Amino acid sequence: MPFVDFNTKKTVRIWDGIYGTLAHSDKLTFGHFTIDEGTVLPEHSHFHEQWCHILEGELEFEIGGERMVLTSGMTAYIPSDVPHSAVAHTRCKVIDCFSPVRQDFVELEEQAQ
Repeated sequence: MPFVDFNTKKTVRIWDGIYGTLAHSDKLTFGHFTIDEGTVLPEHSHFHEQWCHILEGELEFEIGGERMVLTSGMTAYIPSDVPHSAVAHTRCKVIDCFSPVRQDFVELEEQAQ
């Protein structure tokens, strides 16, 4: 699987207001997501490292007590088990990478119509 066409993949609902397409390797999950304006992602944590790169929009992150509004070209790094939350000030397009693989996202993708 050296190439992935995200245009032909199933759209998966990750959370209310967060949806997109996914690909998985043996070691990571890669997602192209849309986040609707006004979406609030409550504080949570997971054992996966996460990188979130903003392609479009304004996404406010709080990571381990630090808060910043990210815009196009900016990236947030979330270490394993660090509490984080986010609020979409506008509709956003992001690329998220998780390591290791998000098995819960694999399962959501398998259930998607």
